Amino acid sequence: MVKRTGRKAVVIGVVSFLVPITFNTMVAGIIKKSVKLNQQLQQSIFFISTFLSSTSFHVVVCVLADLHLLNSELGRLATSSSLISGMVSWFCITATYTIIQGAIGKAENVIWMFLSISCLVMIIVYILRPVMFMIVRHTTEGKSVREGHILIILVMFLGCLFVSEFIGQHMIMGPMFLGMATPAGPPLGSALVNKLDSYVSSVLLPSYFALTGSTINILNIDAQSVVIIGFLYLCNFVLKVSAVVLPALYCNMPVVDALSLGLILSAHGIMDVLILQHAMNLRLINQELFTIMSLSLVLLTGITTPFVKYMYKPSKRYISQRKRTIQHAQTEAELRMLAGIYSQYQTPSIISLLDLSNPTPESPICFYVVHLEELIGRSAPLLITHRPDRKISSQMQGSQRMINAFRLYEESNEGGVVVNLFTAISPYVTMHDEICSLASEKRVSLVIIPFHKQWSSSTQVEELPRPVRSVNQQILQHAPCSVGILVDRGTLSGQSSTSSRSSYSVGVVFVEGPDDREALALAMRMGENPNTKITLTRLVDSNKKTRQVVTINQELDERIIEDFRVAHVGEKDHVYKEEYVRDSVETVGVIRSMENSYDLILVGKCHDSNSPMFMGLTEWNEFPELGFVGDMLASSDSGCKVSVLVLQQQVTFDKSNHTKTGSPRYWMEDDYSSVAVDMPQRFDRVCPENYY
Repeated sequence: MVKRTGRKAVVIGVVSFLVPITFNTMVAGIIKKSVKLNQQLQQSIFFISTFLSSTSFHVVVCVLADLHLLNSELGRLATSSSLISGMVSWFCITATYTIIQGAIGKAENVIWMFLSISCLVMIIVYILRPVMFMIVRHTTEGKSVREGHILIILVMFLGCLFVSEFIGQHMIMGPMFLGMATPAGPPLGSALVNKLDSYVSSVLLPSYFALTGSTINILNIDAQSVVIIGFLYLCNFVLKVSAVVLPALYCNMPVVDALSLGLILSAHGIMDVLILQHAMNLRLINQELFTIMSLSLVLLTGITTPFVKYMYKPSKRYISQRKRTIQHAQTEAELRMLAGIYSQYQTPSIISLLDLSNPTPESPICFYVVHLEELIGRSAPLLITHRPDRKISSQMQGSQRMINAFRLYEESNEGGVVVNLFTAISPYVTMHDEICSLASEKRVSLVIIPFHKQWSSSTQVEELPRPVRSVNQQILQHAPCSVGILVDRGTLSGQSSTSSRSSYSVGVVFVEGPDDREALALAMRMGENPNTKITLTRLVDSNKKTRQVVTINQELDERIIEDFRVAHVGEKDHVYKEEYVRDSVETVGVIRSMENSYDLILVGKCHDSNSPMFMGLTEWNEFPELGFVGDMLASSDSGCKVSVLVLQQQVTFDKSNHTKTGSPRYWMEDDYSSVAVDMPQRFDRVCPENYY
């Protein structure tokens, strides 16, 4: 990870330590000379000033995880900067402890202690780390690490802990170096987390906090010590935030982002409490100073962290006032699409959908594929780019089959499609940020994500991990472009994924609204393929047949349907038909009749729940993220055996406050220009919870 840190992170990390420690030492010297201090505070004031300047990588990562910012742009910069600053801080603190302990005993002990620390690091890097990699190589792919291997790791841990104490350092130093040397992710890193995380977080940490809290005695605090230490904390806070904000502003970071970064890097946590306890054992501070400093760091972190949560909104980066939809994409220009894949078994259906989208040299597709993996056994999220000229590491073997399949499809369709492959490793709670940020950066028009349920060949339902549904809902809410949820029932993935099928049959259900227009726009692109047959079924409310008032929304619907009829019906083997329905019962009947007639059905997500066509269906809506029609075709009581793609057209945002607009915006096209028209808000449209 040190190799991947950029110049900006290195500069911010180094400056955020050197500036505070320099000025803190100067302030401490001035206070020591100008103010009459008690004996203990006078002896400890330089240690306190040095301690306050430190930054802990582990604390920053925990703060980012609590704020759900780990894989945001700010989170990645904070993680890299804290890693650099933490390394410098730990080196200085370790050197300080070593020199002080040498001064207590014999002077030559300092040299032996530094040599002992160096030997410990070399043993971990050149002996224990290769052993752990050997364990990884001997673990079969898809299998868990053997219990005997876990026992070996625990013996290493206890050995490093004992050696750290034996050479006069804090007992956590050796295990910390061992943890940094442990191969991240599966199989070893994730196995250790699964074995130890619940016990450590549920038993050890609460016990440690209880014991630490029992040593705090507020009644013995001296007023002078509180004022002096509080002043040092305030000076350090201002200096550290300034040392982060100024270089960040110089690198053209927004003011809010720079200030948030400064507040995050000034946070303190459990690692700082461990350092204070070790300092108390070495009599660098007494119980009174330990109490004041512990309460101060808790108070400071407790105040600054909510400010970061209030100020920094990762979703503001996804805001786009441009039309990034299939409907508004130029016909002969390159179309950019992005697909998120949770499992390699979803690869064939995504490739078939890509093939259905008709990539040709005249109308090429740039396709981005992101393999989404949960962050387990790692300290920080990763976004890995898979390039053809680079060998895949052993830790990324889970993506190998997916990569091979897409590379083979790209080779067989040279000139029509370009595939870019990524692996995103992040927590489920912020996994949508990976998709949304990449979609915004690459300016894609459509994001495709698999439904959280998938059907095997035996028609049995298999659910992906529960958080996957929440990830899909967050993508629907925050994506800067159109979104499609693919419900795969095997009709797209039943044949070879590396070559084009001979023919496809695609059905489209059209009612009204921008989502249905987006579905039809994608179907029109698919219909350019001579081997694809499109059947457009329009559901018309028979109660509105005699109305003469035409809204802008209806005019847009009529225009795209007319475009479909002129360009496709008659000239190619495509079908357009209208079905008049009076109520929801007839609507369900028409949709049920289409269930097993196609390879794929395209539907829009949002529809008017007050319309007689959908009246009463809200009570039976099992999956709101699919809308009424998509839910009918994907629900557990449906007999549908056809894959379904549910489309949501791009949702626009209010640029002034970075929130979704109260009035959804529809775009009205003519031959010369495009005009944005604000439509009245519809609270009765079927959308995910907290959609507007």
